[in-house]
Formats: sequence, structure tokens, C-alpha cells
Amino acid sequence: MDKMTVSDVKVAGKRVLVRVDFNVPLDEKTGAITDDTRIRASLPTIKHLLAHDARIILMSHLGRPDGKVVEGLRLLVVARRLSEILGKPVKYAPDCIGSQVEEMVNGMKNGDILLLENLRFHAGEEAAYPVFTQSLARLGDIYVNDAFATSHRPHASVTGIAKYLPAVAGFLMENEIKTLSSLLENPARPFVALLGGAKISDKVAVLENMINKVDSLLIGGGMAATFLKVEAYEIGESLFEPDNLRTASKIMHKAADNNIRLELPIDVVVASEIDAKARAEVVPVGSIPKDKRIVDIGPQTIKNFSEGLYRARTVFWNGPVGIYEIPQFANGTQELARIIASLKAATIIGGGSTAEVVHEMKLTTKMTFVSTGGGASLEFLSAGTLLGVAVLHDKKK
Repeated sequence: MDKMTVSDVKVAGKRVLVRVDFNVPLDEKTGAITDDTRIRASLPTIKHLLAHDARIILMSHLGRPDGKVVEGLRLLVVARRLSEILGKPVKYAPDCIGSQVEEMVNGMKNGDILLLENLRFHAGEEAAYPVFTQSLARLGDIYVNDAFATSHRPHASVTGIAKYLPAVAGFLMENEIKTLSSLLENPARPFVALLGGAKISDKVAVLENMINKVDSLLIGGGMAATFLKVEAYEIGESLFEPDNLRTASKIMHKAADNNIRLELPIDVVVASEIDAKARAEVVPVGSIPKDKRIVDIGPQTIKNFSEGLYRARTVFWNGPVGIYEIPQFANGTQELARIIASLKAATIIGGGSTAEVVHEMKLTTKMTFVSTGGGASLEFLSAGTLLGVAVLHDKKK
């Protein structure tokens, strides 16, 4: 990686302002953290700073408070969990800017940790207002970005602070960049990409950038309906994107011209409505009823996709291949997850809902790498960088 990391700078006695992604899921009733994976993901950076006598100021968002204080989205619960994990006190600031916060920062000693309140309680975070950005920057001597999942956003704490402080990557960020870069630069072959999810529009740039880099492309989920429509299949009530029919056609022709295997479902699970009580049936893609919609891939498609996966030496997966939230429509996604977890290939999971599937099925440790960023990983694979990565200092400088 050509960007400086936290190991390239001297942090002893310094106020190190670290952007982390502690946007953890909370129980709706109790407000308790239900999964602390995102907290643990930044532990290598935090522990490095502790070992080198830094004064650590952590900042994160939680949920979508839209520039207002929302009591249920305060970060106190996160400070308590991090304190439990580290076995040392983590102080909590009642805001992320202001004189009280500055006083708390000025009173810190080497090895102290302070977690600032939810950044998104201020409209200035997402709008990257200069006054808000400068107020954050005043709290630190060095800026560390360890929040890969938010680094495609032009927010104050992501791109803004780097204008005022020396800016470097944390270890989580470094690992994300190295792993995803390997897919673009030198993947072990055959390289198979499995893409699902609801919309092709979410993945257009990735499809266009990776179509010349993969050996095989497997397409499932809601986005498959648009490709099937291009091939003149009846897709019933399935949602598709008319504006992207030409894009899908272009990708299919490009795959054919470059001898890249592009596989679509040959059978699907259909239902009259998206409901746990709906009656579902498996049909060939040539026999989809006009009054039903695609909700999952069928058993023959699972078999075909699995054959391609078993041949792979590198696999990238982003997006469920069915409506995973409803158990009876989750079979295809679960089966492919188990298959990918069993491979001897390098298996990279592209964050977001795909990472959630892997975590829920307790398959995380069986994958080579599970990205912390869904949208960010797709953005990186389409552009080769992210806004929050581009502003970090280059090593050669």
C-alpha cells in the first residue's frame, strides 16, 4: 500500500484523532449491542497506539440521527463495551466538539482513551462544514482513518480533517486496501465473482471495472431479473431496472467478447408476494408465471454456481442471491455461503448484507477476508480508491 499507516508516524505523547466505525447494531428494546464485530475490528490500531503511549481520541457515528441528538443513538454503550474488551477505562465525552470536549482532551495523559459522542448529532459532519471540521481537527495532532466502511463519504471526519492534520491509515484500513487491491491487481486464477443484491444500479461501476479482471461472473439476487429481461425471459412481477437494460446487455456482450463466463439463474424460486407465509415454488426461468416474482435461486442454479466456485482459486462475493431476510427465501444464499466457506481458494466477502449473512451463519473464520464495508468495498473495486483513502499521506512523501 502506498499510503502511510499509523506505524509510520511517532505517536508518543501525541493526541491521535482516530476515525473508527463503531456503527454497531443495537437491540431495539434494550439498546444493548448485539454484535461488537466493528468494535473489535479496530482493536489492532487502538492497541498499537496504547503500546506507543499515545493519547487516543476515538470518533464515530451511530445510526442516522440526521443532525439531531437521538438519545437511543448515544455512544456511551459503545464506550462501556470497548472498556470491557480492553480491560481498561474508556472515557466518554458528552459531545464531539466544544469547550467541554476540548477540556477533556487537554486533561488526557499518555495511554488514555476518550470516545467522542456521535458525530452525526451535528449536521456539520455529513455536510462537512468547515467550522465543524476545524473544531474536530483542534482535538488532535495526528489523524488516523481506520473506518474503511465510511471512507467513500465526503464527511468532515473522513476527508475534512486531513486538510488540517497529518493523515495516515489505521491497520484495519491498511488490511482492507491491500486485500481488495489484490483482486484488481493480481488475483489467483480462476477468479470468480458472485454478485447478488437487489439492484444492478448499485453495482454497475463494479461490473464494468471487473468484467475484464474475472474469469467467471455469477449473477443472482434481484439484479438477475434485469439480465433475464435482456434475454427476453418473462420475469413476472419481479422488480427490474428498465434504465439499466442497456447496461446489462453491454456487460453480457463484453463478457462474451472477452471469453468470460457469465452465468445467470436457470431456475428460480417464485412467490406471489414477499411474505413469510407466501407459498413458494421452483420453476425454470423459462416458466416464470406472470403473477409471481423471483425470490431466490433454484437448486439447479445452486449446483451450477457451485461448480464454478469449486474451480476457483479466488472468490469475491457481494450480495445475497435471494430475499435473505425471509427464511424460506434464504436457501440459495445459505447454500452458497457454506460452499464458499468450504473452499481452499482465497475467499473475500464484500461487506454489507453479505458480511451479515456470514456472521449470522458463524462462517466468518472460514473466510479469508470479510470486509467491513459494503458500499465502500464496491466503490473501491470500481474506482481503485476511496475519497477517505485518497486524502491520506503517500509514503513517498
